[in-house]
Parts: sequence; C-alpha cells; structure tokens
Amino acid sequence: MCRVSEELVTKAAQFKALHNQEHTFVMPCAWDAFSAMLFERSGVKCLGTTSGGVNWVKGRKDYVYTTPKAEMLQAYGEVASATRLPVSGDLENGYGGDSPEVADTIVKSIQCGMVGGSIEDQKQVPADGNFNDGVLYELKDAVDRISAARQAADAVLPDYTLTARCEVYYTGSTDPFSEAVERLNAYRQAGADCLFIPALNKLSDLEILVKEVDGPISFGMGATETPLTTSMLEDIGIRRISTGGGLTRATFGLLQQAISEIVDDGKFGYLDGAISEADIVELLDSADR
Repeated sequence: MCRVSEELVTKAAQFKALHNQEHTFVMPCAWDAFSAMLFERSGVKCLGTTSGGVNWVKGRKDYVYTTPKAEMLQAYGEVASATRLPVSGDLENGYGGDSPEVADTIVKSIQCGMVGGSIEDQKQVPADGNFNDGVLYELKDAVDRISAARQAADAVLPDYTLTARCEVYYTGSTDPFSEAVERLNAYRQAGADCLFIPALNKLSDLEILVKEVDGPISFGMGATETPLTTSMLEDIGIRRISTGGGLTRATFGLLQQAISEIVDDGKFGYLDGAISEADIVELLDSADR
C-alpha cells in the first residue's frame, strides 16, 4: 500500500476545493523546478505540469507518447518537490493501453508528489503534421480507464483530482462537439472530477459545453481567434484555466527573439527584462525547506 504524507493529503484537499468553488482559477503549467518556483512566487494557488515542456527541453516531440513513464513522472516529481503548492500531472494517455496500467500511473503520480492528474482517451495519436486522424478508445474502454484511475486514486489519496480529457477534435469525427459531450458526461459518471477538451476554444462553444456537461470544465489557454481573459471565461462558467505548454513556448519565443537580435543587430536588449542573479539566489534561498 502506498502511504502518503499529511502534507500531501492537505494539498489534495486544497486542490479539489478549487474545483468546487464558484470562481475561476488559473493553473500555470511548469516544466521544471525553477519554473515551478517562479509560478509559486506569483501567488497562484496550484500548478500543473506540461508534457510538452518536459519533452521540448529534452529535444523531443510531444504528443507521441514515446517518453517512458518513469522518466516523465520523475520530471513531474521534480516540479512537485520544488513547490509548496498542489501539483496536477499531465499524465497523457496514462502511459498504457489497459486499465491496470492507467491505475498504476495514478498511484505512481501520487508517489511522486502529485495530487491530481489528467488522462487522455486517445488510442492513436494523429500522424505527424496532421491533427485530424487520431483514434480514440472505444467509449466503453475509455470509461473503464477512467474508472480504474478513480479506484486507484481512492485507494491511496481519495481527494486526488482526476481530470478526463477528450481528444475528439484531433480525430475525423463528423460531430466532435456532440461526441465530446457524450464522452465527458460518461467520464464524469466514471469518477472524473474535472473535464477537458483540447482544441475547443470558441467562447460560444465553451458556453454551451459548460451547460451540457455535468462537471467542472478546464480550458487550455492557447491560440484563439479573439483574445480571451479570465473574466470572460469565468462569465460563462469555466472553472479552471490551464496554460498547457504555452508558457514554455513563450519562453522559447523570447529566447529565439533574443538570439536573432544578437545575430542580426549585434544588440543585447534581452538583458533589460532579465531576472537578476541576486533575485534568483533569493528565490532559491526562500524555497529551501
């Protein structure tokens, strides 16, 4: 039996309570220990992790499910160990096809310090460069996977917040919205605490989704046709906003811009916005436990 600390039990209760309140909260997604520390200092109440960020900094593609489970969970564990905040893990497809493997991933995520995690229902990822030919698990199998995850969590950390992700917008479904509603409601019945549909980002569609799905909805902030704000999403009932891999990509964008400025113009303007070494030391000192 996996034993958990009182601290982890408390964090789990805190994280679950955020999903049961009326207000919208933001969950920045960290990719390493230092990004987690920076996010904590900002005053947020919880953190997520990003498989994209972890893979990209290692020079790997994301969303192909090739990074070994142990390696990914170790990276997430470094995030959890670096912060006093509750951390939810991006557990991709559960790192396994059958329910026992998904259950094992949930338990191991708890052992690594996470108090929540998301499980995707995608069996086959879209082909490289093509985001409409993914294949989902049959609904029964997908529900069984969520049920197994719930049971595994309840046996170790009952307040573990389980997020079910429906990847239907990455398939060739002729009616992805209706299929997503059906699946998310089924996942909720199977024990999911929070529901998420990547690639659904129109405010009008999200508003309908909130009304048709019986459970807290998480929104992954990415590129949208019109800029969205926390208040706009709160007005329609979105409970959680995740940054996914967006902050990692923004960091890479700053790096790319700075390098281009050096090479093309011989200028070093990036230093104007750089965090000082003294500030880094202060942050690390304050994080010592």
